[in-house]
Formats: sequence, structure tokens, C-alpha cells
Amino acid sequence: MVRFILTKLLYLIPTFLGITIIAFGLVRILPGDPVLLMAGERGVSPERHAQLTAMLGYDKPLIMQYLNFLGRLFQGDLGNSLSTNKPVLNEFLTLFPATVELGLCAIFLAVIIGVPVGVLAAIKRGSWFDQISMTSALVGFSMPIFWWGLLLIIFFSGYLGWTPVSGRISYLYYFPNVTGFMLIDSLLSGQEGAFKSAVLHLILPAIVLSTIPLAVIARQTRSAMLEVMGEDYVRTARAKGMPGRRVIGVHALRNAMIPVITTIGLQIGVLMAGAILTETIFSWPGIGKWMVDAISSRDYPVVQSGLLLIAILVMVVNLLVDLTYGLINPRIRVK
Repeated sequence: MVRFILTKLLYLIPTFLGITIIAFGLVRILPGDPVLLMAGERGVSPERHAQLTAMLGYDKPLIMQYLNFLGRLFQGDLGNSLSTNKPVLNEFLTLFPATVELGLCAIFLAVIIGVPVGVLAAIKRGSWFDQISMTSALVGFSMPIFWWGLLLIIFFSGYLGWTPVSGRISYLYYFPNVTGFMLIDSLLSGQEGAFKSAVLHLILPAIVLSTIPLAVIARQTRSAMLEVMGEDYVRTARAKGMPGRRVIGVHALRNAMIPVITTIGLQIGVLMAGAILTETIFSWPGIGKWMVDAISSRDYPVVQSGLLLIAILVMVVNLLVDLTYGLINPRIRVK
């Protein structure tokens, strides 16, 4: 197991270097001049422009800029935002809990709905439930997030008036930011109605963000269950007269969950990509909206470091999924 873990950790080194090259290169492709952004509406003289360019290091060759970026990165220095002049890492850590809260609720919805639907669809293969659930999963996977989000806002917020349109909590409530998670902080505040307001603000964004992972998990669970239910050990368990629920729950589902767990882990990347659109639509103050605002304002340090931090997060989650996969299936550790 130690060798397996060390091998996975070694794989992270070239992956990390590749991520830094991509993040560094993509930012340099963006149009606009960061020096003019720093100057703002006042403008800047050619002499001052050259001075600021040299101060930021943009006058050096790209390879030198990359090496300097890599050196600062290993020192934990991600630079300062050109818009706010605050450290990028501090801004990321301040907004990160909002994205985590939304992502956890979304993946929770996807798992508690997707796995049972996939299992039932496999058990009732060819039935009306199987056809409707898999068709719905295909539609959910193909549906654009921004369109789906707008539909839910129009119906539940505009027509029915059940849920708020944007934000994390009503402006009527104010309390200290203890954990960064609005559901927890609203409970800790003890203010009447605060937790309900936080839940209502979270419902629609979580549903929108969970749609694609839910569809993928449901289809993967069905496929894995159908494959496992055709194995000899499942047929043997049935032949011994074992109750159907025990055959499905103990023998079939446990083995079918191995690829499903991998699929759930891989959906973290999908959640981060979907969070960009979801947070923008619902004005959710998280990492996704922060990145969109940074791209709009040509805030190079935020875009560059934000991409890098999100990629590292996805990389770490995938590593944990691989390690969990190795614990569940010992055969993987010897490959």
C-alpha cells in the first residue's frame, strides 16, 4: 500500500508542473494590459507605464517570467490582485467556503438521488421507470446550466415566489463569519429565521449544480449494477435462496460502487466548472463568480492563481479517490 501511495504522489509532480504552465500560458493569451488596469481611469504616462511594467516583471522574457512565477509559488506567494491590491490567496480562502458549501450540497443531492435511481433502474431493466429515469438523466446531462438555472429562477422565484433570486442569505440578517459556511454560521448566530433564509438561498443553486453529476452518477450506477448482477457469485447467491434485498445490497451493490465512487470523485472537476456559471447566475459569492469578475477586469494575478488553486484542488480530490479506490479494491494496488 505504501508503494501504491508513493507512486500516486510521484505522478502529481509532472501534473502540477503541467498545470502551472497551462495557467501561466492562458493568462498571457488574454487581451488587455494589466498596467493600464492598475492605472485606472487616470491613465499613465509612457515613462510610468514602462516603470510599472518593469516592476511587475512583464518586460522580461516569458521563460524568466514563468521561472519567477514558479519561485514565488513555492514560497507561497501568489501575488496581489490588481483590482483590490489584496493577496490572492487571502481572497481565495475567504470565498472558498461558499463554493465548498454549494459543492457539498450539490454532490450530496447527486449521490442520494442518483445512486438509488441507478440501482432501481438496473433492477427494473426495460421497465417504464428505467426508460423515464435514464431519459431524464440524458436530458439533465445535456441541458445547459445557465438555461436550466434561469428556468428555475423564473418559475420558483418569479412565478411562485418560494425561493430568493440571488445571494447566500437575506440582507435582514447579519452575524459574524465564524466558519464561512452560511448554514453553520446562521445556526450559531441564534437569529430566528436565519437558517431558513440560508437554506432557501441554497436550494436552487444546489439543484442546478447537481444536475449533471446526478445524471452521470445515475447512469454509471445502472451500468455497474447490470454488469455485476450478471456475475457468477450473484447468480450463486440467488441459487442458494438468499433474499433478493441481501443479494442486491451485499453482493451486487458493494462491488458496483467501486466504479461509482471513482465517478463521484471525478465529478468534483465538473462541479468546479459548473460553479462558475451557477455562481454567476445566482450571484453566489464564491470562487466561480470571483474568477468571472477577474477575467472581465483582466486581473491577471487572480485569474492565474485562481486557475492554479482550482486545478490543485481537483488534483488532490482525484488523488484521494484513487487511494480510496485502492483500499476498496486491493487488486488495483498491485498494478
